[in-house]
Amino acid sequence: MQIGRHAIDPPVVLAPMAGVTDKPFRQLCKKLGAGLAVSEMTTADPRLWTTRKSLKRMDHAGEPDPVSVQIAGHDPAMLAEAARFNVDHGAQLIDINMGCPAKKVCNVWAGSALLQDEPLVARIVQAVVKAVPVPVTLKIRTGWNRDNRNGLAIARMAEDAGIAALAVHGRTRDQHYTGEAEYDTIAAIKAAISIPVFANGDVDTPERARFVLDHTGADAVMIGRAAQGRPWIFREIAHFLATARHLPSPGPAEVRDVLLGHLDDLYAFYGEQQGVRIARKHLGWYAKDRPENIAFRAVVNRAGDAAGQQRLTREYFDALAAGCATEFAAAA
Repeated sequence: MQIGRHAIDPPVVLAPMAGVTDKPFRQLCKKLGAGLAVSEMTTADPRLWTTRKSLKRMDHAGEPDPVSVQIAGHDPAMLAEAARFNVDHGAQLIDINMGCPAKKVCNVWAGSALLQDEPLVARIVQAVVKAVPVPVTLKIRTGWNRDNRNGLAIARMAEDAGIAALAVHGRTRDQHYTGEAEYDTIAAIKAAISIPVFANGDVDTPERARFVLDHTGADAVMIGRAAQGRPWIFREIAHFLATARHLPSPGPAEVRDVLLGHLDDLYAFYGEQQGVRIARKHLGWYAKDRPENIAFRAVVNRAGDAAGQQRLTREYFDALAAGCATEFAAAA
């Protein structure tokens, strides 16, 4: 699929997730097969652009193309200025956040709260598209709640305004991440517009990705939570879509090497102290499907420096590869 001059290949995309899709994770997912990786949402409020968090979120040095930056806010002029600012700092695609269901985001009339105000949505997309010379994409939900599924109306509005591609999460805002995603609304949206559509929500296996693409007619799948601790899901899905065959799952030694490389990138990007702290959630996600997860997390979370964190991680996965993880857990 194509967004402007950018080919999205394979059509398997990392969803923007606050606190997760930082530069180290985006680069890792792209390395492991993602055709596109969207940044954490960055605020449209210029007063916050010089904070440490914002500066990190707007750091795209050395990131593989295409660089997609998500912006969040509710004021059309402010969002337009944020789009210009991020393009000046390396963004090749601008994504507008109208999908986040978090209370603190919706309480300031941003994210999926905007779906309640269609005239404001129109003003925002028109202002941002007009502001920048790069393609602008939009991420939405199917609507605000069960009685107000207006995703189709928003999609038509977005296409008319010049939005280049649309990502749709198959839940309403009030569902957050509960229940199961539904894909009929995404199918209706895809049938009604001509721009590329990303189908998002509960895409967690190669088979589910194939089903979602077939059911919705979408151009690509977008993967969020399923990539946490499993960044190789992108190559697994891409391979299955291309061949109808499964890649073998990575063994403990490969997982260890992927994770240790991820840790190194986190330390380099954030500095040792913050990198160690941020790495803890990733360590938990990588080990979440193992029976020794609780013991592993209890041990590795006590590591106060990079060397200790890496050593304990290496020991855990080496023990797993040798079939001795039970002994590791007992020793913990």
